[in-house]
Amino acid sequence: MISTRDTNSPPLARYGKKRDFSRTPEPSARTSDTSYGTGSLRFVIQKHWASRLHYDFRLEFDGVLLSWAVPKGPSYDPGKKQMAVHVEDHPVDYAAFEGTIPPKQYGAGTVIVWDRGTWEPVGDVARWMETGKLVFRLHGEKLAGLWELVRISKAGDKQDQWMLFKKRDEWARPLAEYDVIKALPDSVIANPLGLIEVREPRAARRSRAAESEIDLSAAIRAPLPAKLEPQLATLADSLPAVGDWITETKLDGYRLLARIDKKRVKMFTRNGHDWTAKFATLAAELLELPLSSAWIDGEIVVLKDGIPSFSALQDAIDGAKNQEIIFFLFDLMYIDGDDLRKVPLWARRARLAQLLEDSGEHLLFSQNFDAPPAQVFQAAAGLGLEGLMLKRRDALYESGRTQTWLKAKTRLRQELVICGMTARGGNDGEVGSLLLGYYVGSKLHDAGSVGTGWNSKTARDLWHRLAPLEVDATPFDTRVKKPGRWSRRAAGSERWVQPTLVAEVEFAEWTAEGVVRQASFIGLRLDKTARSVVREGGKTQAPEPPPQPKITHPERVIDSSASITKADLVRYYASVAERMLPHLKDRPVALVRAPDGVAGNLFFQKHAERTAMPGLTAHSRDLWPKHPPLLTVDTAEALLSAAQMNTVEFHTWNSVVRRLDAPDRVIFDLDPGEGVKWNHVQEAAMLVRTLLFELGIKAWLKTSGGKGLHVVVPLAPRMDYAKVKAFSQSFVRHLAKTIPERFSAVSGPSNRIGKIFVDYLRNGKGQTTASAFSARARPGMGVSMPVAWEQLSDLKSGAQWNVQTAREYLSFQSTDPWMEFWSTGHSLAAAIKRLP
Repeated sequence: MISTRDTNSPPLARYGKKRDFSRTPEPSARTSDTSYGTGSLRFVIQKHWASRLHYDFRLEFDGVLLSWAVPKGPSYDPGKKQMAVHVEDHPVDYAAFEGTIPPKQYGAGTVIVWDRGTWEPVGDVARWMETGKLVFRLHGEKLAGLWELVRISKAGDKQDQWMLFKKRDEWARPLAEYDVIKALPDSVIANPLGLIEVREPRAARRSRAAESEIDLSAAIRAPLPAKLEPQLATLADSLPAVGDWITETKLDGYRLLARIDKKRVKMFTRNGHDWTAKFATLAAELLELPLSSAWIDGEIVVLKDGIPSFSALQDAIDGAKNQEIIFFLFDLMYIDGDDLRKVPLWARRARLAQLLEDSGEHLLFSQNFDAPPAQVFQAAAGLGLEGLMLKRRDALYESGRTQTWLKAKTRLRQELVICGMTARGGNDGEVGSLLLGYYVGSKLHDAGSVGTGWNSKTARDLWHRLAPLEVDATPFDTRVKKPGRWSRRAAGSERWVQPTLVAEVEFAEWTAEGVVRQASFIGLRLDKTARSVVREGGKTQAPEPPPQPKITHPERVIDSSASITKADLVRYYASVAERMLPHLKDRPVALVRAPDGVAGNLFFQKHAERTAMPGLTAHSRDLWPKHPPLLTVDTAEALLSAAQMNTVEFHTWNSVVRRLDAPDRVIFDLDPGEGVKWNHVQEAAMLVRTLLFELGIKAWLKTSGGKGLHVVVPLAPRMDYAKVKAFSQSFVRHLAKTIPERFSAVSGPSNRIGKIFVDYLRNGKGQTTASAFSARARPGMGVSMPVAWEQLSDLKSGAQWNVQTAREYLSFQSTDPWMEFWSTGHSLAAAIKRLP
């Protein structure tokens, strides 16, 4: 029998011998006598980009992880038998390892956890390892069902080679229908805790925080802001199917922002009201945190049977149960002279978690869950929670409502304005029902009524609050809906009040008339103004698994030089749609279509007159008179529709349709001529960046997908195309005059032999440049990839990634190198004056 374990040596001797633990972050060589949960065995699949990409498949058994290297990764297709090389056992702690193994160390490269869960062996593991046939069932985030490992090596072979394949069961799927490697390429780490934060032992929390590297390099030194408006979430119609999101419980409480200035604490509601006096205990515990100044965001709740209870919170705020209030903290915007609002969310939260390691018992960190949002959403609904908060992992902190924070509701619930009431039993003193409304613009609309959800004490309290606000006429600006079979109001019994108080209401649905059905009162919202109340959408829909795009003629070869098919191209665009759409949305687009492949005839399509593509937006001719309608690609449906119609390249304008004549970016396309070495292109990009920096301008970098690089500057859209193009032309001429041996300001192949032409012509009206993430219609089908300037020296070409390799690369990137691009907008006025 071939084995990787020496029975005369300790179980992890080979593992330890191969590694220098003073240099590698990998766990040390020690066995474990504990299993993952009661009687459970864990498995993990780690995606490992070493000298080449492969997948490390590991099964917990006998205190170690039995390990196989699977070059092509697993497949749900039983017909795809994948090579699996049995390697040395790994420590059980390795199941949680993600990180980068340094150069010159064994296995140097980046490791992420691609899947994890538990496994059940079918039969005796030790005996099956001896005989070379292991059947087992997986319960993972991505893999499930029956699988088999079979040894194919013979005695004396150099490697212990096995085959990994899917057994035929209800989980099996043909590869042409579903490729799990391409469909789900990113890291996933399962969270075994419940949905409400459970405090880990402080020593464990301290150890984890110390091991993590928190990148606060984007922080800005600044004085403590006197005021700070909170970031607000947008209601999601459906859960995001792609992207890197932090998932938290949607807490059923009051939003509070804490401002700490030395020995003084202030706590403000979302509308800026000072509620510090209500929460002396919380203020005292905030002062004990290891900091001198800060802004911290969070929500106060009262837990009832482990679940936040809004009614219990209202009882506690002004009552004797004030000590039951918990302050869940979820964001850190400022600390000790550093403004963190431009720091990625994950890093802000990691720093906050450190601060709360030894905090008082009333301050808790709002835990996030690394399981897929759909899975957490279903669990939240089952527990009766209000919903989830989903936040982009790399999001900045931006005051006001944003798309980088989403709220997902498991049931219909929102704030409504109290516009009137009826008396219980027709007698004054207790409220029988509340008459509700919401604003559309400046007009107050009828929303129906609510007559349940309170006891006698609350009914009396509501009466005493509302009676002084009574007015003679209805406050609605539109006709009141006729009482229907769901309404609690009795004709003529309405008593109208000034629309100043806000109620939180849960209900079954919105009727066709625009009123709530089967409503139940949750409580008053004293932290929200009536004027801010608008009708929200429905509850969030838990998504089906992301569908694979339907592809006609998927086998058609687009690039024979790299064996790239139409299926490869469409699936690539499906996988990067979320990242690519911000670069496409609202920008007029020119499409390069290749119906006969990249070696055949190519043609540009800029307008809607050619073959229609479902989902693309065709704009009015008035937008650009004397030209056919402009097209924009605004949705994933439009992107995939274009790819289905053989679109390879997406080129965009430097302006958006709503401000078509005012470009919001300027692009310098570094196009190397014949004989230019790649290191000269890299040097040229750095020189362009340096000169722009001297003019007070910050630039971003992306590969072109072809021979060169693109340097992109975001602009405040204040100048027209003529002025922006004139600036770019002057800039390029100055560059060519200063370093003539490297640069040319004149287009044409003969003018740039051995030189780099910095193409400023892209900055004219109607001119376009290949979008970020666009594939290129040339052999190899490189893609235009946004990169950090720190990556420039490591780039090997402008086509370093193509449609077959780009998504794998992106699965290892935890942050967006262009994150700040969207919030930056330079003015060129000063730069124009300073340019020689």
